[in-house]
Amino acid sequence: MAAPAAATQGEIDREIARERTAYEKTVAEGVPRTPHPARNYPPYRSSALRHPRQPLVEVAVRQDPEAVELASPAFGRTDVTELDCDLTRQHRDAPLGERITVSGRLLDRSGRPVRGQLIEIWQANAAGRYAHQRDQHPAPLDPNFTGVGRALTDDDGGYAFTTIKPGAYPWRNHTGAWRPAHIHFSLFGTAFTQRLITQMYFPGDPLFRHDPILQSVTDDAARQRLVARYAHDLSAPEWSLGYHWDIVLDGPTATWIEEGR
Repeated sequence: MAAPAAATQGEIDREIARERTAYEKTVAEGVPRTPHPARNYPPYRSSALRHPRQPLVEVAVRQDPEAVELASPAFGRTDVTELDCDLTRQHRDAPLGERITVSGRLLDRSGRPVRGQLIEIWQANAAGRYAHQRDQHPAPLDPNFTGVGRALTDDDGGYAFTTIKPGAYPWRNHTGAWRPAHIHFSLFGTAFTQRLITQMYFPGDPLFRHDPILQSVTDDAARQRLVARYAHDLSAPEWSLGYHWDIVLDGPTATWIEEGR
């Protein structure tokens, strides 16, 4: 039997619109708004295959002595250097593309800074290709750009990365699927088992309305919190453009986290 034909972009757009309408209907009926999408968001095809179907299991540290590792430090300040947060200086020559600076603060639900936390990023290059063996789409690799960086938040919860603006790239969710330019963020607590992952997008991208992953965040306000703000005061003259993006860990203004993906 032949495999079913992949959905077109128009079909995916209509599915996204139906999901958004259904969400707004539940809000109108009194259901509280939420920044988190359904784990099995239908337009995002692979979520139906990957999302958890059983409740998460809480580890009881007192009953399991080995679980103490979950609360033990797993990294140190000496392991993170200035070079780690500048993705444009990690190789012999400068990478190709538009140089940018991305900075912001890591905050708790009350707006207080979260200090000393490890933030890692990874991204595609300016042509929209990852330096990864599973990424084989016909866009050029850049020998001077690996696309990985990390930093520790300072006493004000601040972080900063210098990098290259990533390009859009195709993916196989449906026919003609392209992901908007984005940077993946990985946030660690006091151990590597305390990990949260999210994505930062760039303002004004025409691919937003077509992307099932971004649109799975059905709440408009929550989705907008994933988009960085261009900040001219963060731009370095003749060097880089600046973007500001705060990450809020929880509460009503929380940044969407890829829970259960």
